[in-house]
Amino acid sequence: MSIQANPLIKTLALSPRRRMAPPAPATARRPMAAVRCSAAKRSYNVTLLPGDGIGPEVVAVAKDVLSLAGALEGVEFRFQEKLMGGAAVDAYGVPLPEETLAAAQASDAVLLGAIGGYKWDNNEKHLKPETGLLQIRAGLGVFANLRPAAVLPQLVDASTLKKEVAEGVDIMVVRELTGGIYFGQPRGFGKNDKGEDTGFNTEVYSASEIDRITRVAFEVARKRRGKLCSVDKANVLEASMLWRKRVTSLASEFPDIELSHMYVDNAAMQLIRNPKQFDTIVTNNIFGDILSDEASMLTGSIGMLPSASVGESGPGLFEPIHGSAPDIAGQDKANPLATILSAAMLLRYGLGEENAAKRVEAAVTETLNNGFRTGDIYSPGTTLVGCKRMGEEVLKTVESQSAVALNS
Repeated sequence: MSIQANPLIKTLALSPRRRMAPPAPATARRPMAAVRCSAAKRSYNVTLLPGDGIGPEVVAVAKDVLSLAGALEGVEFRFQEKLMGGAAVDAYGVPLPEETLAAAQASDAVLLGAIGGYKWDNNEKHLKPETGLLQIRAGLGVFANLRPAAVLPQLVDASTLKKEVAEGVDIMVVRELTGGIYFGQPRGFGKNDKGEDTGFNTEVYSASEIDRITRVAFEVARKRRGKLCSVDKANVLEASMLWRKRVTSLASEFPDIELSHMYVDNAAMQLIRNPKQFDTIVTNNIFGDILSDEASMLTGSIGMLPSASVGESGPGLFEPIHGSAPDIAGQDKANPLATILSAAMLLRYGLGEENAAKRVEAAVTETLNNGFRTGDIYSPGTTLVGCKRMGEEVLKTVESQSAVALNS
């Protein structure tokens, strides 16, 4: 597979890498509507990383939705599953086996479920599932993490904020993903001059790292409402001082975008006080991690929010932002909608299959309109369902779209 430049960095629309599809193997699983669709004209290799906890449950549901929506648009997927996280530690003794990384790098896109769990919390750092997550981000070179947080009209009452505060919120957090304190050197453990144990990490950014994520954020803002807020801690941190200097210097390249700056502590407060003031937020790795999780709760549940991580070339990494939720793993209680919406981002940003992405998003909206809810978003008067049933309802809606398309 030839790796091409990722057009998202310039246009926020990844061009597809398409192949002519060979005949499907006789044992391949067919989506419900495949027999009514024209022969697939495009084929993609997608690596699935179910991971731990509820990850396998939500990825299985998203895989079916991805297959069906793709089939209706003449797209065929070749899926391969690989171990990562705690499951990989148990099977291979490492959180990211070389085989898994190689498969991900050779694919057209990667869909990840969730990693981690209590079982591995006390492991040494190199054996923690989360180490595998950092490794695959670095291995794929996906430095730009797009995390949307929109309050859907159907779920406005699920937000813990007052309706008048939450209604209409639509934020995109653009998080730098492969630099900053999570990757900076030096890091480790030591002793201070009193002989006490210490732990230390380094927050470091180069001008080029700041510039590339900033340009992505400006382009995102350009395709939204034209407002970009850069979040930092430039009043005390040198890394943030450079961050603000570089972001400000690039603003002249985007005169149509309204740029503002905000300290991270104030941004955290303003997300709760007046979230509708934000359109697009750009920030560093650790601030983006925290603020995007905070923003997720504006929507009522972290189980609703997808993410896309992309780089300058190669496959993107698409995943829900929720964790592995080991307390409900295997109980059919997980909300698969964030993973399904991550599959939609995979179609749009990873493969350039806009129509298929719209099918998935429309199906999620219609399923919510029909009143189906998992426990995390349930409210009186709606229908409580589990992970599998929610997936089935989304599939039914995608299937009904095919009937309309065929009759039009």
